[in-house]
Amino acid sequence: MSRFRTALVVGVTLLGAVGLPAVSAGSAVAAGGTLHVDNAAGAHCTDSGSGAQSAPYCTIGAAAAAVQPGQTVDIADGTYIEDVTVTRSGTAEAPITFRASRTPDENNGGGLTKIGTGDRPVNGFVVRGAEHVRFENLTVAAVPQKAAVLVDGARDVSFDNAYLTGGTGIHVTNGSERVLLGHGDVGRVRGPAVTVDGGSTGTVVTTNALMPYAGPDMTGVLVKDAPNTVVVANNVNSSCFAGIVLDGTSTGAVVENNLVNTSLYGMNPCRDQTARATGITVGPNAVAGTKVDYNVVDPRSGGAAYSWAGTAYGDQPSFTAATGQGVHDFVAPSSIQKGPDAPPDHVTDSADENAPGMLPTAIGGVAAVDDPKVPNTGTGSGFRDRGAYENADVGSAFTPAGPTRLLDTRQPIGVPAAQPVPAGGTVDLPVTGVAGVPASGVTAVTMNVTVTEPQADGHLTVYPHGDATPTASNLNWSAGRTIPNLVTVPVKDGKVSFQNASGGTVHLIADLAGYYSPKGSLFHAQGPTRLLDTRAPIGVPAVQAVPAYGTVDLPVTAVAGVPASGVTAVTMNVTVTEPQADGHLTVYPHGDATPTASNLNWPAGRTIPNLVTVPVKDGKVSFQNASGGTVHLIADLAGYYTAEGRVSYHPDGPQRWMDTRDPGFRTPAVPAWGTLDLPIPYGPAVAAVTLNVTVTEPGTDGHLTVYPHGDAAPNASNLNFLPGETIPNQVVVPVKDGKVSFYNASGAPLHLVVDEFGYQAY
Repeated sequence: MSRFRTALVVGVTLLGAVGLPAVSAGSAVAAGGTLHVDNAAGAHCTDSGSGAQSAPYCTIGAAAAAVQPGQTVDIADGTYIEDVTVTRSGTAEAPITFRASRTPDENNGGGLTKIGTGDRPVNGFVVRGAEHVRFENLTVAAVPQKAAVLVDGARDVSFDNAYLTGGTGIHVTNGSERVLLGHGDVGRVRGPAVTVDGGSTGTVVTTNALMPYAGPDMTGVLVKDAPNTVVVANNVNSSCFAGIVLDGTSTGAVVENNLVNTSLYGMNPCRDQTARATGITVGPNAVAGTKVDYNVVDPRSGGAAYSWAGTAYGDQPSFTAATGQGVHDFVAPSSIQKGPDAPPDHVTDSADENAPGMLPTAIGGVAAVDDPKVPNTGTGSGFRDRGAYENADVGSAFTPAGPTRLLDTRQPIGVPAAQPVPAGGTVDLPVTGVAGVPASGVTAVTMNVTVTEPQADGHLTVYPHGDATPTASNLNWSAGRTIPNLVTVPVKDGKVSFQNASGGTVHLIADLAGYYSPKGSLFHAQGPTRLLDTRAPIGVPAVQAVPAYGTVDLPVTAVAGVPASGVTAVTMNVTVTEPQADGHLTVYPHGDATPTASNLNWPAGRTIPNLVTVPVKDGKVSFQNASGGTVHLIADLAGYYTAEGRVSYHPDGPQRWMDTRDPGFRTPAVPAWGTLDLPIPYGPAVAAVTLNVTVTEPGTDGHLTVYPHGDAAPNASNLNFLPGETIPNQVVVPVKDGKVSFYNASGAPLHLVVDEFGYQAY
């Protein structure tokens, strides 16, 4: 059954007294210090000692009987088969803390500190009459007839990261006051997962995953005769039972930011049980002063979304019209499969961050993350997610910049001295806090990288700083040749690294094209479609080579599916052919002065391609032929960037996906005029991939076209090659049917090497 897992436990946020006002206590004096509990063999534990680290208590109960205000009971990893009852109190200024050493997570079945196990359950963990007590990282497995955690007549008590199984969940009762249950996982329990009753007041149930799954009542949260209860930011999954119920005199409640799913196993209708599968119920005596808002109620059970004072409502508009409640609610699926046909996302960046009881972080200690694909419709920062989890895997947006030179080992720029990179040597280049790139938050950079004056054949690998050098390459060269390639590489520690994998020295040049961060523009894969061909003519008025030092201004908006306005940058595969003399090409925003940067370098007579991402100005980009002879230019659109979109970039790798030379990949050489289809492993949410594609050992001259699987091979090219040549190019290609295709437009077989650097995903 789905547990709505969208984040891994990566840390712990201590609740302290968040949301719990201090209450006065007796005149107990704070003792301070730590009591240790460790029943491991060799720990020399004793329940008759003082709880020192050298002689810890064997049981939690022994520490609970001795602890004083201000002290912490540190519970070591291990299994403790004991019923625990806590009756001692701290003070508002010096609370007592019970802390297990590890944060629970579902991957290891809770924490590494366990109170009871599935085959040896206990009678629960009881807090009776105690005040000012904190509990962190408890994992409790209780017998079916008992509450896993019982809070009985206690005040100012908080639980952070409780992982509860078996038993009947959490029960707060007998006039308890200001109890906080946060960051918890209450599942595999007989329902209700949380019960608050017996005149208890001010209970806060926040940021928990609640999923009872056995017994006669699998209600998610049941509040009865318990005023001023706060139920916020929880994932409630109560299979064909009520989700959240306020019954009796539970007035003055707040129910906000919850994801409530009462469907069968989280996705199916309840059929003959729909009558009890209401999402949010507020009884007639509980409506006074109660607020319901910013929730997502899943309708797939077939039950009513709401019941208010005895009247059922199946949708949000009718509920709001009749009650004035739920203005920002949605009755919609509480979880969706990402992809091109996905319905609107009502969970992300839409919570009421100002709701009472909201914790600073989601489950796992994950802070709010701004998804660049989703408008910020919440309060406060505007980008807190609803429910108990925060989706941190949101990708990045692109900011076009430059072209600006970041590295030139001949100058020196980006290095302390003008000297070539030695054989096997590495250059670590700072890329944040320079050339307009922010000092923090940058996930990847796009640069045009050029190798020049290489002494020997070799290849260059560009990769995140500090990582081991991967089995991947960005540029391949023969001795003496100048060759460029566009590189999009993840950033680590504000730097990227370049390794010269050759037996001779090389000079390196890197020109910034843009960077990825939480804010910016989003990519729209388009094509490949030919925008410019001076031989055709396409994009120019007549068939005519670009003259020496001449410029072509190319309209790139309102053509080939690119919008007429709002475009910040375009990505094109640009090819120079039939050059009369050695030279280089610079592609830059229309109207700007020609920058000191290059995108392609060529020797006379060679056809050279390179991927280019360039800012758009006045709806155009410009190409300057920096050579003493004429050239023909070809440009094939790969996509464009705008402020709004549905996909974001996820830097990844670099990692090798395919090498037809390597028997381990079980992929033969691509035959003459043949096509190779490459499966993309990320699933239907991936819209496009960023690949470095290398052709090697071609039997004759030709070109390679990379395009979405299932489409006809377009009139476009990504690489042009000569017999026996090894040549790379970066490729951004849409994914279709979970695959991309490679077409060998030549009369002989060739080998392909494909390295992945990232992907665009919904």
